[in-house]
Amino acid sequence: MSTGTVDRADPALAEPARWRLVGPLRAVVAAELTKIVTLRSTVWTLVPAFVVTVGISALVALSFRTSLPRQPADRQAAFDPLFATFYGVTLGQLAVVVFGVLVVGAEYRSGTIRASLLAVPRRGLWYAGKVLAAALPLAVVGLVTALASFAVAQPVLGPYAVPPGTDEVSAAVVGAWLHLTLLGLFALGVAALLRSSVWALAVLLPVLLLGSQGLGNIPGLRTVTQYLPDQTTWVIMHLAGPQDDPRWLRDYGPWTGVGLLALWTAAALLGGYLTLRRRDA
Repeated sequence: MSTGTVDRADPALAEPARWRLVGPLRAVVAAELTKIVTLRSTVWTLVPAFVVTVGISALVALSFRTSLPRQPADRQAAFDPLFATFYGVTLGQLAVVVFGVLVVGAEYRSGTIRASLLAVPRRGLWYAGKVLAAALPLAVVGLVTALASFAVAQPVLGPYAVPPGTDEVSAAVVGAWLHLTLLGLFALGVAALLRSSVWALAVLLPVLLLGSQGLGNIPGLRTVTQYLPDQTTWVIMHLAGPQDDPRWLRDYGPWTGVGLLALWTAAALLGGYLTLRRRDA
């Protein structure tokens, strides 16, 4: 006899409940991807990320190949070819940051944030869709850029190149990929937190430029600057200098550094979400 109750374990009845979340999220991601693709000023910021990273790495590799033969034997033995391979990331990352900022900041600048939240009243759903939509092109461009940097720089280094397939090479390529992807999402979170492209760029670009190209190279300040978001992955990309030298030694290992950047990114995205929930569009 039927008791009139619903069997909650019935998979046929449970599936619509899952789609109440997955279906709308997929639709929001598709809509946000359409926004990103159709807004050319945002999409084209990813092109310099690739061109600058690969180009600078090739030039640095060429510089080392021409200068190393004139260096003493000990300098040649201490040379790390992965440093030259991924040095371009320190400049190419700026374009990735601009992309992450514009993905959200353009909504506030143009006022389309109001229309977006009218179309998707659940702010958490809209924000998750925005983050996932930005993560997809960031992950693709980051992976292509990391692989291309290695593929271009190593032949340029010639006799000073490293053979592919070693653990350090694989880790460095993965680290460069995660660095570009996570840093772009970190910038997105900061832009959502500040609700402005201008303010987000005014904060992020000087910090990244000073951190990577200035303050990060001063040994006395490295105890602090080594924890800046753009520097935590330097160990895995071999940009931090030889870790057996006390002058360059970091207080964390390569994968711990990647984890620190992931924490920075999670904190920025959480801050952006809380601001979105608590303030009017």
